[in-house]
Amino acid sequence: MTYKMLVSDLDETLLNNDGTIHEANVKAIREAVAHGFKFVPNTGRSYTSVQDLLTTLGLRDQAGQFVISYNGGAIVENKDNQVLLARAMDLTLAQKVFDAGLVNDQVDVHIYTVDTLFIYNISPSDERYMHERGVSYEIVETTDLAFLQTQAPLMKVIFEHPDTDVQHAIHDAVLAAVGDTAVEATYSSGRYVEFNPKGVDKGNAALLLGEKLGIARDEIMAIGDNSNDIKMLEAVGLGVSVANGIPAVKAVADLVLERTNNEGAVAELLNTYVLHEGADQA
Repeated sequence: MTYKMLVSDLDETLLNNDGTIHEANVKAIREAVAHGFKFVPNTGRSYTSVQDLLTTLGLRDQAGQFVISYNGGAIVENKDNQVLLARAMDLTLAQKVFDAGLVNDQVDVHIYTVDTLFIYNISPSDERYMHERGVSYEIVETTDLAFLQTQAPLMKVIFEHPDTDVQHAIHDAVLAAVGDTAVEATYSSGRYVEFNPKGVDKGNAALLLGEKLGIARDEIMAIGDNSNDIKMLEAVGLGVSVANGIPAVKAVADLVLERTNNEGAVAELLNTYVLHEGADQA
């Protein structure tokens, strides 16, 4: 099989644990793109927060190159950051998710619009995590999300807490409040519980972008590590887990790499399946 596109999670997949990128990944991505291959970050983050990374990869402000943001909530062409598709969350639903997820006063909340990240009750550890990754945000003091009526479309609501029991409590409380037919609920980075509108996920967005580009499902690879990557891995022709992927990701992956995110896992994948003619392929 000849693969034409790789959609890649960022944190704990493409990026090292400290938010930097392994030089082997940079080299392999640049080489693949130079040969016409599409490398598409597919992230829960905003496209605005990955501009420095795009510069490093040679993809910033490039026509015909793309980012998928907000767990599939938006598809953005890198040239002029043109939002091609935005699948927004209703404000009433967002308020219900927000209220239900505040299970204690240590939980912080991220509210993403298409161009701005708002954070309520940010924790010191989350503040450090944002700083390491160069993510800009605005602090909000209110629990009333009515101010978002004058903002750009709302993409998703996520909650941060380091304790997995608290994360599960948030997950259960939100689903009890809004129902599992209203939202997609996932976990990421060992610290976040994420809620998108139902039907919005990384896999669906990858296929939509592939359709736009004339790239078939079987010609798309996806790589990830956490639960918000599972539908992406299941949707494409070759779903790949980094060595540090959680068990649920490894269970659905067609391929589990030998390298972790800190060891250049994306380079391992590209070198084997894209850059080396005659390499053993799936």
